[in-house]
Amino acid sequence: MLDERKKKVLQAIVEEYINTAEPVSSNALTQNHGLECSSATIRNEMSELEKGGFLDKTHTSSGRIPSAKGYRYYVDELINDEDISIEEIKYISSKLETKVNEIEDLTKIAANTISEVTHYTTVSIGPKTTTQLIEEIKFVLLGTRMMMAVILTDSGLIKETIIKFDEDINEKQVETMNYMFNNKLKNQPIETIDRPLEEYLYDEMTYSVNVIKPIIEQIKKVLEEDNKIYLEGANKSFDLPEFNSLEVAKNFINILDTKELVTDMLNSGFAEDINVYIGEENEQQELKDFSVVTFKHKVNGKDLGTIGIIGPKRMDYSKVISVMKYMNKKLKEMD
Repeated sequence: MLDERKKKVLQAIVEEYINTAEPVSSNALTQNHGLECSSATIRNEMSELEKGGFLDKTHTSSGRIPSAKGYRYYVDELINDEDISIEEIKYISSKLETKVNEIEDLTKIAANTISEVTHYTTVSIGPKTTTQLIEEIKFVLLGTRMMMAVILTDSGLIKETIIKFDEDINEKQVETMNYMFNNKLKNQPIETIDRPLEEYLYDEMTYSVNVIKPIIEQIKKVLEEDNKIYLEGANKSFDLPEFNSLEVAKNFINILDTKELVTDMLNSGFAEDINVYIGEENEQQELKDFSVVTFKHKVNGKDLGTIGIIGPKRMDYSKVISVMKYMNKKLKEMD
């Protein structure tokens, strides 16, 4: 447990390093943070914090930088999670007033807004398809051998697909299919589709396999598609000094290009909490040089997607967490 003076020194070092990206000296703390103690006392406290694993000493300077343990203590105990201005609050609120037809669009707007306010790269993904309930399936005849299917889920997700047939169909058949599919699948989890729809339909419909089979195959295909991952502000990260390293920059690009890695990153953590993973705390080896902050947006138990920020360990946690906290609050109010 750190005493109050060590807490103030650690907080000052973290915030100074976030602002400057330079190892922090005792003189910098004395000049910039108004600590009411001598430089000698500050140096002693810095030495004690280093021994405790909260600070690292670089080879090129007498100053210190926060360690992963130091960042973790800062995030858990010292952070100001109200670090958001009136202008930023107004900007976020105005962006969320944009009319959207699908929950995926809302998630994308939220992610873009967070990137604009924090100046970090955001990634987002819509709700997991398989956990949602089928609200309605609507079939619309487009031609004698073509039909559109629209699938609406309880979270507001909409999937559309075009189905083509090898034989003619008519409006009467489409009306019957609308009734039968909704009668069997309404309020059922989408993962139900993993079982053959033949179990639900073949025994109750007199249409040929040439009509029913393509419907089943196309609905399963569109529902089994992975959720799209949205990337916002990737170029913002390359303005940070950490990305002057070619190795760090290449690793960052590879992470963003690996869909499975980004999906795993966003699906970790707890619902409705803001989750912070610093360096080695990330499960994936590729993320060891980065910090990741995510939150899952849920309303009334419904998964509405996940938004995450990925950046250097020298991330402005105070700003990021404050903005995410406010965004999460505003999204919940939209229910």
